Amino acid sequence: MDALKTIAADSLKNELPKFGIGDTVRVSVNIREGEKERIQMFEGTVIAKKGSGVSATFTVRRVSYGVGVERVFPIHSPNVKDVKVIRYGKVRRSKLYYLRDRVGKAAKVKEQIR
Repeated sequence: MDALKTIAADSLKNELPKFGIGDTVRVSVNIREGEKERIQMFEGTVIAKKGSGVSATFTVRRVSYGVGVERVFPIHSPNVKDVKVIRYGKVRRSKLYYLRDRVGKAAKVKEQIR
């Protein structure tokens, strides 16, 4: 088991982005199309964080053209280049799955004043 932990420790990122549940973030993702690479931005609200260590992930949700889109990003993935916090949210839950059923202004998260 210790051998697995040492192998996993090599692939961990040193500087983790500081964000929480309810924050609006802009994730820079590296996309490969054939031999070309480009960076795509995905902006939305963090509705969940799961796991620890190498397998830690976070889920980002946004509404695009009236359709809810959710993406799950591994925190330590080399394809996740950067995570920038656009605004900090004030929530009282660790998972915001209830936002899936909300429409319009009801799906907003209050902003935390810092």
